[in-house]
Parts: sequence; structure tokens; C-alpha cells
Amino acid sequence: MLDVNIIRTQPEAIRQMLVSRNKDTEILDRFLSADSEWKALTNENNRLRKVRNEVSLQISKMKGEEKETKVLEMRDVAERIKNNDGRMAELDAVREDCVLNIPNIPHPSVPIGKDSAENVIVYQRGEKRKFGFAPKQHWEIAESLDIIDFDRGVKVAGSGFYCLKGDGARLERALINFFLDTHADQGYTEVFPPVVVNKAALTGTGQYPNLKEDMYYMEKDEMFLNPTAEVPVTNLFMDEIFEKDRLPILYTAYLPSFRREVGKHADTKGIIRVHEFNKVEMVRFVHPDTSYDVLEILRKDAEDLISALGLTYRVLLLCTGDMSFSCSKCYDIELHAPANDVWLEASSCSNFTDFQARRARIKFRPEPHLKSEFIHTLNGSGLALPRTMVAILENYQNEDGTVTVPEVLRKYMRGKEMIG
Repeated sequence: MLDVNIIRTQPEAIRQMLVSRNKDTEILDRFLSADSEWKALTNENNRLRKVRNEVSLQISKMKGEEKETKVLEMRDVAERIKNNDGRMAELDAVREDCVLNIPNIPHPSVPIGKDSAENVIVYQRGEKRKFGFAPKQHWEIAESLDIIDFDRGVKVAGSGFYCLKGDGARLERALINFFLDTHADQGYTEVFPPVVVNKAALTGTGQYPNLKEDMYYMEKDEMFLNPTAEVPVTNLFMDEIFEKDRLPILYTAYLPSFRREVGKHADTKGIIRVHEFNKVEMVRFVHPDTSYDVLEILRKDAEDLISALGLTYRVLLLCTGDMSFSCSKCYDIELHAPANDVWLEASSCSNFTDFQARRARIKFRPEPHLKSEFIHTLNGSGLALPRTMVAILENYQNEDGTVTVPEVLRKYMRGKEMIG
């Protein structure tokens, strides 16, 4: 969340930011109105308490009717203070709700744009594969090789779910292990956090209340299924203060992720958009002075995985209207799927500045004698599995229906070079 003082002192800049991010500016007006009334009542209560304290000292020296009059006056003052406190509590709730729903401020390098059509292609790596035969869709390849069972996945869980089997399950596991091993070599510490999270954790990283309709909620336990490993990993340090020499902290985690994909046609053919998917995540906790430089390193960490897999990809700098709620700058990395000649997002690498840390109260102490400050958090997918699987199946397919296993994955598949 944003520093309240920034909203107070720079309201027009916040208004322009909201417009650039396709958000309703009414939320800013609500905050400013509630905050103005709250400050006025605070000042009034401070004045009334001062009067009450001064008169209380005088009352002890008074007698008779004069004393009774002042006592009655102070009862009225106490009632006004109580009423003001009650109203201030209501205004506090309004202010908190507003602040929780105001997105992060984009970095000046982020292009202004309404939607994904105005994202900027930074560069492309590799050439689109040219086939000497008509390439098949990933689901056609998978079903012919009997490595994905869509019908039985739906039978067990419903539309938007699927079941990997045989070499399909093994390929998924190989990718997870390859990603985690590579991130370990890049300096990340592997963690395996819970797959269920509470509302405080979701609030900390900005998914709640912003994306609450897109998450699976377990009402009886007041818990949510993890929408992305960014949530539990970042919140491992909720309410903690680090010494400066502990930074940076680099964590990586594999977890299944769950999203309702409301309004996004989760029953689209294949595994491009599904309700449950595996993902390996990278999370960095860094000094505020370094976060934008670290974002470039984080992006390269994700690109290294794709390069090692031999896949063609491109990097996009997202515009203001397409960025997620919490980030100040974001790169998407898209893999090329040749069957339909489309680009599929497999990773988003984002700098959240102090936006998440402020919500989750994660701080560091610059020096032992100085006041603690909020750290900066970053995260990136390294990578999302379904779309990586799509890209591998379609790019490594052969005319005879087999699929060549990328060389870096073969040691994880017991030396297997071909799925067929």
C-alpha cells in the first residue's frame, strides 16, 4: 500500500495515476473526504482533552454551584470526545479500505497505456520454428501420446482441470526440478511453504481485497488456496525487521497455484488457461536503493531457464493499464507456440517497491541506531508450468508424432531423449 502522506500531499498525482491504471478516482475522493474529517475531529479532540485536563485541575479548588456547573460542562466535553472517537473509528475503516484498494505508483519508465495492446516489446530471442509438416496443437500431441487425460481430470474436479500421466507427469516433474536446481545455482534458497494462506498473507502481497473473487475460499477455515507462491513466500517475513547485512534475501519455491479465472473462459481447449497449475517462483527482498537494478537481474534469471530449454521467447514491458495492482514495473516473458503462432505468458517479473512490505510490515534497519525502513520486494515466475509445457510440446514435436525431450531435461527423465 502507498504511504498515506503521499496520498495526502500529492492527490492530483495519485488521481492521474489512477486514470492511467484504469481505476476509478472516486476511491481517492472517498479517502480525502474521510481523511479531512478525521484530521478535523482529531484536532477537536486534542483541544477538548486539553480543556478537560485544565478544568479538572481547577475543579479541585472550586466549591458549591461553580463546581457543579464545571462538572456538568466536563461531562458534556467527555461525551463529545466519546462521540468523536466513535466517528473517527468509522472514518479509520473508510480510510483503510481506500488505501488497500489504491494501486502502486508506476515507475517513470513504464509506458502509459490502456491495455495489453500498448505494452512495449523490448526484444525477441530466437526464431520461430519452421516446420516441414503441419504442426499439431499441444492437446492433440498430448492425447495422441497418452500423456494428458482431460476427461478424467474433469471427472475428478470439473472443467478447467486435467490429469498428467506417464511421460507427461514425468516431464512436468523434470521441469520443476530443473527450475529449482537452476535457481539454487543462481543463489536462491529453496523453501516449501504451505499451499493454503490466510487473509493477512493475501492482504500483505496485494491479492486481497483486489482479487478476492478470483481465489478459492475455504469458508469453514477462513483460508484460501494459494493463488501464487509469491503470497506465502513473501509473507514468511510478515511483521519482521532485518538488520541491513541480512539483505538481499533470495527465495525460490515450487507450489501448485489455484485461480477461478472468472470471466476468462477457463474451459478453453488444452492447458493454456486452467484452474490449477504448477509454478516455480522467485522472490527477492532487497535494499530500496537496489530494487530496479535487481529487477533486471530477476528477469535474466527467468530468461536463463527459457534459453536453456531452447525456446523462442520475447520480453514485454507492461504499460500502466496492464500491470498488476501491486507492481511499479513489470516485464512479461512470453513463449512462442507455433501451432497457432501465438505468444504465451510464462513469466512475469515485477518490482513492488515498498508496496507489499508496507502492507505486510516487513522492514530493515539501515544502521543499529536508525529507525527501521520498509524493504523492497520483487518476484518472478520461474516458470509457470502449463504454458512452458505447451511451448515444449509444440516446438519439439516431430512429424511422426513423437516429441524430442530438451537436452537439459533428459537427466531428470532418466536419460530419455524422446516421448513417443
